[in-house]
Amino acid sequence: MKKFNILQILGLLILVIVFFNSVFVVTETQQVVITQFGKPVGEAITTPGLKFKTPFIQKVNYFEKRFMEWDGDPNQIPTKDKKYIFVDTYARWQIIDPLKFYMRLTNERGAISRLDDILDGETRDYIANHNIEEAVRTSNRIPIPSGALGEAIGDTLSNIEVGREKIQKMILESANKQTADLGIVILDLKIKRINYVAEVQEQVYQRMKSERIRIADQFRSEGQGEASKINGEKERDLQTIQSEAFRKAEEIMGRADARAAAIYAGAYDKSPAARELYGFVKSMETFEKSLDKETQIILSTKSDLFRYLKGMK
Repeated sequence: MKKFNILQILGLLILVIVFFNSVFVVTETQQVVITQFGKPVGEAITTPGLKFKTPFIQKVNYFEKRFMEWDGDPNQIPTKDKKYIFVDTYARWQIIDPLKFYMRLTNERGAISRLDDILDGETRDYIANHNIEEAVRTSNRIPIPSGALGEAIGDTLSNIEVGREKIQKMILESANKQTADLGIVILDLKIKRINYVAEVQEQVYQRMKSERIRIADQFRSEGQGEASKINGEKERDLQTIQSEAFRKAEEIMGRADARAAAIYAGAYDKSPAARELYGFVKSMETFEKSLDKETQIILSTKSDLFRYLKGMK
């Protein structure tokens, strides 16, 4: 009886082992290829749920269904205009045919290695066939700052015919043609970074500095010319205002002198006393303007000034 129970237990264990070896679960993020002695059996399983296989002789190979990342290494690439730059790219890819993927690439490590060859090669080819401006810029817009400085900088930029965005699309299209029979698709590719190699960075910085100095000198020269023009107009306007003011002042003084002369003449004609007073006042004005404290004069006894001074005593 005891021996019978042991056989039952062993049989049950064998059934459990066989059951668990023939059953597997596929999640929403997985897709499966069943292989038997290393060769694929049937179609790929892409729907989630509980699945069955032949125990012990068949193997379950799981593959990712979600988007995956490819991050390339920076490569030194010469451009069409013979400038050496480092180009760093990244991409997103997906397994769309697990069966073909397994037969051609086996696993994700093999896929990454194949993508390295394809994407690095295509990037090198397309960058080498275009000038560096095409790889850096996408459009011909005038860069910030806007206005006169932006226009001056814009004049120094080369015209873009292809641009970075189109180069990325061309690399993506060409790479997908090579991966069409691998069971994968490259969803997107971007150039993450472009930089000069160390040997030419200093030359580029010096050229950029010289260009900015040239633009600054141009604006400084234009500013000095405009300042000279403004100063010239200011001096001309100032001379005009001063001349007009002097003319008006002379006219006012002339009218005042004429009025004073008329008053003096009227007073002179009225009486002898007024004539005496007028002569005295004019003599005193002459005396005030001509003499100071240190002046010595000799007067004739017949002069009017001497007669007035003597009469004052």
